[in-house]
Amino acid sequence: MTPAQNALIDALSGQLDAKSIVTDPAEIAPWETDWRGRYHGHAPALIAPSSRDEVSAVVRLATRFGVPLVPQGGNTSMVGGATPPGNGSALILSTRRMNRIRSLSADANLAIAEAGVILADLHAAAEEIGRRFPLTLGARGSATIGGLVSTNAGGTQVLRWGTMRALVAGVEAVLPDGSIHDGLSALKKDNRGYDLNQLLIGAEGTLGVVTAAALRLAPAIAARGVAWAGLQNPADALALLRRMEAATSAIESFEIIPGDSLELVVEHIPGTRKPLAGTHPWHVLIEAVSSDPAAESPAALLERLLAPALESGLVADAVIAASEAQADAFWRIRDSLSEAERASGPAVQHDISVPVDVMPRFMIEAARAAEQRFAGTHATAFGHLGDGNVHFHVRAPAGTDRDRWYAEEAPGITRFVNDLVVAAGGSISAEHGIGQMKIGELARLAPPGRIEAIRAIRRALDPAGIMNPGKLVTLAPGNEAP
Repeated sequence: MTPAQNALIDALSGQLDAKSIVTDPAEIAPWETDWRGRYHGHAPALIAPSSRDEVSAVVRLATRFGVPLVPQGGNTSMVGGATPPGNGSALILSTRRMNRIRSLSADANLAIAEAGVILADLHAAAEEIGRRFPLTLGARGSATIGGLVSTNAGGTQVLRWGTMRALVAGVEAVLPDGSIHDGLSALKKDNRGYDLNQLLIGAEGTLGVVTAAALRLAPAIAARGVAWAGLQNPADALALLRRMEAATSAIESFEIIPGDSLELVVEHIPGTRKPLAGTHPWHVLIEAVSSDPAAESPAALLERLLAPALESGLVADAVIAASEAQADAFWRIRDSLSEAERASGPAVQHDISVPVDVMPRFMIEAARAAEQRFAGTHATAFGHLGDGNVHFHVRAPAGTDRDRWYAEEAPGITRFVNDLVVAAGGSISAEHGIGQMKIGELARLAPPGRIEAIRAIRRALDPAGIMNPGKLVTLAPGNEAP
């Protein structure tokens, strides 16, 4: 450790319990690498406070001693947003011990959950009072509320409920000087100037440490229907979605999956199989829900809406899950897409968004352009059709050395894809954030005014530059701790 780090640890030893300060390299090691295994950092210590006030003490002392902190929850970032720098200059501030659900109210449709609450645990707790938190994603068993707020997470229900930003009613956070922002009152009207809650959502830990959030709940699902359909192209998929949206507000998820990605899942994920007997170029996974037991069942609704699409040829084949187990099996395919691709070899993965009406054409034309530009590669696109979010992946030629591929080929591929995204009026980050993976591309492609505004806000709130260094944007020399 540096002298400043030692001084910080010594000062904290008198304020935190023994569980709060971890210096054993073996215990820290699992938290020094990102989920994808792309970024490897080093932290001489991991600090795990158990309360908001303890976080305040940690941040206040870190500012005094000039020690950078990397806030971390479930460490499920897809862009290296919670990985410490490799030079050991920063300590990890883990929020995982702050895992209490402080309150749940069916009357107010509100939950107050601490930063370390795992998403799946919040789902289970809300279900017990007849409510649900309508955001889910593949990492729900390990992703935590603080990280979901800090990255403005999306997921598979954005079509109906929006991103995390739309579901957060208030935020509690420790700011870079150690002061506490208490915004948990969930006021519907509050015109006292800048909205610090919204500023902290999506800030990726660069403006402070989210310690708790007030979250909007929805009525529990009384019934759901899940369908899998095969069709010819993404344009037909969007046409189907628009027909369904015109007929009902019950459609909650509409995921588009290319046929070759389905093949990878069946090949690499044990226990999975194709939902349809035939082979189709594209597939959609559709979920409709109802909170009214007396209403038409979602399965019957899907059958009624799919019937004319099958008759007209818009949809080639479809099946509606006959049980919860079958519905879960359909969703397992969708949730396993990234895992299956990772098992098949190296790939350059892009989480991007384009206008919804552009998305079908972009999925086809961008994949074709990438394959033509980078010989031997295979490009695929899947994602959340109704909100324009494309997960655009370029897989390496067979037999490619993983490390060489990422070092030599990936940067050029990413620049090429991102240029296509910007030309289509899109964003280089839809739901994963910027982290350290996209920091250079954001600086290259974002309007200068936007970048300077982000830097100005960060400098104003964190003049010592200790909060999550090397993420989102770089600051001028002297304004960000190394």
